[in-house]
Amino acid sequence: MRLLLIRHGQTPSNVDHLLDTAVPGPGLTALGEQQAAALPEALADEDIEAIYVSTLTRTQLTAAPLAAALGLEVIVRDGIRELTAGDLEMLPGDSEQGQLYMKTVFAWSAGDTELRMPGGENGTEALARFDAVVAEAAERGAGTVALVSHGAAIRMWTAARAVNVDVPFSAAHPLDNTGVVILEGSPSAGWKALTWAGAVVTPAGDGGPTGWPVDPEQPRGA
Repeated sequence: MRLLLIRHGQTPSNVDHLLDTAVPGPGLTALGEQQAAALPEALADEDIEAIYVSTLTRTQLTAAPLAAALGLEVIVRDGIRELTAGDLEMLPGDSEQGQLYMKTVFAWSAGDTELRMPGGENGTEALARFDAVVAEAAERGAGTVALVSHGAAIRMWTAARAVNVDVPFSAAHPLDNTGVVILEGSPSAGWKALTWAGAVVTPAGDGGPTGWPVDPEQPRGA
């Protein structure tokens, strides 16, 4: 199965660098609408058979042009919503308290899944809900499925589940709005990341740090 994890388009909270994770959340900025409108062309070579979105408005607005172009109905699932910020909600992500959010997220990817976001969920809960949606998508028997989700959720889940992406790679590679991570595999056999925002990701065992791009010209901190 080919799995496309797509981050939503830009929101006002993204512009202000705020931890905005509550449902239903904001809509898209004018740029976010342009990013969403560009997705059908950007993914024209993908034979997408199903599109899942989260319960947050921004993913549904992002997926709408792609769904219309493909003649598909989006499937709304709460399991792929953004990782709940809890007591950190609406804090600046680059503040001292706000940085605790991503530290907690990557601790989950590294295996400390009982750690709880202050006032929010723990890693076991977050991974389980995302896993459940991926499993449902796999059970459809489709060759390619798109999940329009959120930056922290995508980075956390990929670092936890892909054999060739580790926490240092995911931490060093923020996913821009409408950025896409493409994986191949299944819930039973496991997952391998093929590309991250267009850069080819090394297969496990190809040498060098796990998950660094194959192309030596690709900047590692971009």
